[in-house]
Amino acid sequence: MNALKRIQKELAEFNKEEPEGFTAGPEDDSDMFKWEASIQGPEETPFEGGTFNLKIEFPKDYPFKPPKVNFTTKVYHPNIKFSDGSGSICLDILKDAWSPDISISKLLLAIQNLLINPNLDHFLEEDIAKLVKENKKNSITTIARSEERRVGKECRS
Repeated sequence: MNALKRIQKELAEFNKEEPEGFTAGPEDDSDMFKWEASIQGPEETPFEGGTFNLKIEFPKDYPFKPPKVNFTTKVYHPNIKFSDGSGSICLDILKDAWSPDISISKLLLAIQNLLINPNLDHFLEEDIAKLVKENKKNSITTIARSEERRVGKECRS
């Protein structure tokens, strides 16, 4: 199956499933390889009530190579690079743990799960990771909420 057919199949499945808390689809009908997506912030986290937008770019050899996924919304998280504005995500399935069996629905769910469970061994934002590590008694929720107040709610933009 070529990349375009796989992408079209995943779009049809995604629209049929209508996964709660996620949206995804092409930016426009002229290019099926560039999508926009959104993730609703998980409940009982500092991200609750927020909508976090992403850009997804599929490679020509998809699904054998992972899509490139970046947040376009600033997110205060050790595994999401927001200090340089790139929105890069440090997640194993976007790199060497990728499998052609991973669908866009599964990928978005994994990204949402990363928001709740940061990987402190492989981070992109050292200062945030350090805060979380130093405050082991406090969850990412507590630390992010206090930091969010400190920076004037900039993280939920």
